[in-house]
Amino acid sequence: MENGGEHITVMLEKTVDMLDVKPGGIYADFTLGRGGHTGLILSRGGRVIGIDRDMDAIESCKNRLKEYGDSFIPVHDNFSNIKNILKCLGIEKLSGIVADLGVSSPQLDEAERGFSYMQDAPLDMRMDKSSGFSARELVNEYPEEELFRVIDQYGEERWAARIAKFIVDARESAPIETTGRLVDIIKAAVPKGARRDGPHPAKRTFQAIRIEVNGELEILGQALRDGAELLEKGGRIAVITFHSLEDRIAKETFASLSSGCTCPKDFPVCVCGNKPTVRLVNRKPLVPDEEELQRNPRSRSSKLRVAEKIL
Repeated sequence: MENGGEHITVMLEKTVDMLDVKPGGIYADFTLGRGGHTGLILSRGGRVIGIDRDMDAIESCKNRLKEYGDSFIPVHDNFSNIKNILKCLGIEKLSGIVADLGVSSPQLDEAERGFSYMQDAPLDMRMDKSSGFSARELVNEYPEEELFRVIDQYGEERWAARIAKFIVDARESAPIETTGRLVDIIKAAVPKGARRDGPHPAKRTFQAIRIEVNGELEILGQALRDGAELLEKGGRIAVITFHSLEDRIAKETFASLSSGCTCPKDFPVCVCGNKPTVRLVNRKPLVPDEEELQRNPRSRSSKLRVAEKIL
């Protein structure tokens, strides 16, 4: 992440230390961003496949990391395609994986990307700018019940029903084209008393719309399973999450892979025969220390979970 123009990668040293980088090992960065984790892995002798849907991120890292030559392999794709990516590169196994699931701060801070509720800009929120579906289509075309589902499920927003209704009512007079107008609609929907405390009233709704536009949660669980499958024995997968829905998926996926057995809990003995494929390196998620929180307030909600391949 970035804070005020300075590049700050969340839990950088902590995450890469947990990967236990081996010189010459091949690592995948599922969410390249501006290359913080990738750069540190490269500096410790690893090779990195850096994956991102945002071509701006790919181009930025090509320039920033050019000193590492062929050790850095940039790939413009979605990390959900990790199996096909490795197949195309002729690589069978990975030494480790890092996935920082936060939106990169350049995306948040560039007003024209339309991610931020703090700056007025065209509604967009696409991580991959070549994608045809943006926040503008979602806000103006989803029926009220679908808007409610998105805001309620992905934003965990108490006022989801009111916000959905206010959006539908507002777009009848004119399409909602900008983040500024959407923020005004959300503020009108959230009762005045509820606006006084807590985060910005638009924060949860913007989060929900971003998740839906980019299909972030739909792909996560399977992508983590695919990634774990591709690890060599002793390889580690480190996942940094930023909200409860992501963290729940990461936690449940790692728990499933580390328990192996998929039999119903009331079965007296295991009949499925599935064996654990990973072990949990940390049972409780790691979080930023106070020094990092002071340096980078955006890291406050982040959690780091790590699993190691055992089979």
